Amino acid sequence: MPRYATIITADDGAEIVSAIGEFENAHPPRRHGRVEQVAPGVLIGMARGGPVEAVAGFGFPRQGLDPSAVRAATAKLKAMAAPATDSEPPKPVRAKPRKKPARKVRRAKPAKPSDAIAHG
Repeated sequence: MPRYATIITADDGAEIVSAIGEFENAHPPRRHGRVEQVAPGVLIGMARGGPVEAVAGFGFPRQGLDPSAVRAATAKLKAMAAPATDSEPPKPVRAKPRKKPARKVRRAKPAKPSDAIAHG
């Protein structure tokens, strides 16, 4: 059975396999996107011309950072402020006093004896 793959184009221009199917008839299925016949070893996620585990012109893209991204990250780390030296220990932080006084607890009013007898 021939295997067909749906090929999509990523934002960076790479052609990536997004779906694979095997069909009994000789014609490729009609779908959105470009469909082409691929070899049995091609898997979903492979890119055309990918260097890792290459099969019939498709392979996985390299995982990791390219040299320009490494240089940018290194420059950003160097630009950050240097940590404080260990010559002076940091001062301990004291708790600040409360600005608002605490609420006073209300006392219950004693009941009048005349009301208790009249309604009791």
